[in-house]
Amino acid sequence: MDKLLQTILEPMLDYPEELVITRDETPHKVSYKISVHESDVGRIIGRGGRFIKALRIVVSNADRDASKKVFVDLH
Repeated sequence: MDKLLQTILEPMLDYPEELVITRDETPHKVSYKISVHESDVGRIIGRGGRFIKALRIVVSNADRDASKKVFVDLH
């Protein structure tokens, strides 16, 4: 899943070398924390939050373990 996020996000960033994806897993949830350069934050959020919402949907659907809730947070 980290590779999927990296593949989606890197081409749209001005500073792709500063992209950091951290995965935190508990028995009931999986959380992905995305950290980017401050000038790239707006690109990840998108207009009206559309891109980050779509990214959350893609990641949730791509995760095959349906017993865990998936979260994507931007830091």
